[in-house]
Amino acid sequence: MKRISVIALILISIAIGLPCLAGGIDIARLKYGGGGDWYNDPDEETNLLKEYSARTGQEVDPAKYNISANDDQLFSHPFLFITGHGEIKFTEREIKRLRRYIESGGFIYADDDFGMDTTFRREMKRILPECSLQELPFTHPIYNCYYDFSGGLPKIHEHEKGRPVGYGVYFQERLVLFYSFNTNISDGWTNAHNDPPEVREQAIRMGINILWYAVTNP
Repeated sequence: MKRISVIALILISIAIGLPCLAGGIDIARLKYGGGGDWYNDPDEETNLLKEYSARTGQEVDPAKYNISANDDQLFSHPFLFITGHGEIKFTEREIKRLRRYIESGGFIYADDDFGMDTTFRREMKRILPECSLQELPFTHPIYNCYYDFSGGLPKIHEHEKGRPVGYGVYFQERLVLFYSFNTNISDGWTNAHNDPPEVREQAIRMGINILWYAVTNP
């Protein structure tokens, strides 16, 4: 496991031009149109942040932040989280603002809770038409930056047949988005599903890796 000081995290925040790390690491959930349930399992982020703080010693802000891409506070949150079932749809203005968010140093984590894959891919192509989702190799730092997942993503919930896959989008040589498919990592953070302790632990550990990677790799 690796360690980084709070001062270093603040310096990273300043470097990428997004201020929230100075007051503690937070996760903002992104609202979207189209009919999908962006609000699914609302305790996920808070649970992960509490575990993150307890295990890494870093300050967090566990408050709930549900924002749209049109909200003024979008650029105050370096880490956006997208999940849900069903269709995702952004307006043209939201597309432009999400692109600017990425260009400003923001990071997006998307977790398919079943049924959002097709429209999520479509909307990402609208945001970054010059970029493509690509499967990340198991040697990528996101799999070993804090906990070791040298075999790739853990399978938390069975939604599709086959193995879980972690996809990434690179923009200007920076990983700006991580997308977990066919595993539903964030379901393992919530209290609602009563997962076995070993399954929940794997979900928490992978969530910590994703958050740790995002805040230490501007």
